Amino acid sequence: MEKEPITVQGFEKLKEELEELKKVKRPKIIEAIAEARGHGDLKENAEYHAAKEEQSKIEGRVLEINDLIARANIVDVTKLEKKDNVIFGSTVDLINLENNEKKTYKIVGKDEADIAKNYIYFRSPVGKALIGQKKKKLVTVTTPSGEKNFEINDVKYI
Repeated sequence: MEKEPITVQGFEKLKEELEELKKVKRPKIIEAIAEARGHGDLKENAEYHAAKEEQSKIEGRVLEINDLIARANIVDVTKLEKKDNVIFGSTVDLINLENNEKKTYKIVGKDEADIAKNYIYFRSPVGKALIGQKKKKLVTVTTPSGEKNFEINDVKYI
């Protein structure tokens, strides 16, 4: 079983989601299935089939989260020795050398990645290119849309 790195915040979010699924969503879907059963013939009961499908999704996600928690390697960057290296969990300020646009990314695990929040997966092209680099270093990232050049302006462990 391969350990999967995750930030402290990501681990807490997983635990909260698991609690929500077990204590709120699971009981609601059981109730919905019971109600749909009461409507008679199950072969042509769309409510029953929809509820069973939703139950399957919930149970699948519960199993997935339990697996993630079991394999979690929690990384707390606030407790690591401070250097200028980009590591898993660090926040990186970049300057795009082509247009001087500034971007800030947090390097995170697979389940935490969310480009809308600028959380990038450490195994993504940008994540791979940044890991191990130092502050003020020039980095070339090969993306599906071509090569991009960045300067690492700052590295924070927050």
